[in-house]
Amino acid sequence: MKSKTEYLFFETPERRALVNITGRLEKLVAGSQVQEGLCLVSAMHITAGIWVNDEEEGLKQDVMDWLERLAPVADYRHHRTGEDNGDAHLKRTLMHHQALLPVTKGKLDLGPWEQVFYAEFDGRRRKRVVVKIIGE
Repeated sequence: MKSKTEYLFFETPERRALVNITGRLEKLVAGSQVQEGLCLVSAMHITAGIWVNDEEEGLKQDVMDWLERLAPVADYRHHRTGEDNGDAHLKRTLMHHQALLPVTKGKLDLGPWEQVFYAEFDGRRRKRVVVKIIGE
């Protein structure tokens, strides 16, 4: 079995952002020499997530608006720690922190419109994503 581990680093200027990372993942999969296997993409920070969906501006704004309605900026008990990002933790919980993607014939095997996004909910500082590719 082959395996490859890489880290992607992000520092978004905005507090909230969706960054399309599909192309970067495709290059990592191609370089892994894995023909049949899996690609795990996992945000390694508790205020960031991974989202698989369409690269369409209206949908991206809709999901961010939806998350804001479900977990608005507010005065959370978490803020008693001195932090001000309680909403970011909740948004990450709703979006989820990782995705497991199939690798087929040496390529990411995504649906016709699927793209992979790094979702940032408390940006303006350096964060990372681990990418683990395993298979034959």
